Amino acid sequence: MLPTPELVKSYIAAGLDCSHLEVEGDGQHFTAVIVSDAFAGKRLIQRHQLVYAALGDRMKAEIHALSMKTLTSEEYKNNG
Repeated sequence: MLPTPELVKSYIAAGLDCSHLEVEGDGQHFTAVIVSDAFAGKRLIQRHQLVYAALGDRMKAEIHALSMKTLTSEEYKNNG
C-alpha cells in the first residue's frame, strides 16, 4: 500500500514539533512545507536531516521522493 500525504504528514509531526505542516503527493513523490522552530540557526542540510530523522527508515522503504521547504516560524511569517 502506498503512503498517503496524510500518513507522511503524521510521520513528520510525530518526530518533529511543527507549527505548520502541509504535505501533498501521489503515493511515491511528495512535497512538503514544514515550519518548525527546531530549524532556527540551522543550515538547509541540517533542517532536511531533522525531517529525514523524523521519517526514519520510511524514506528508504515507503517514500520514493520528498521535496521540502523548511522554515522557522519567523521565516514563514515573513515569507509565507
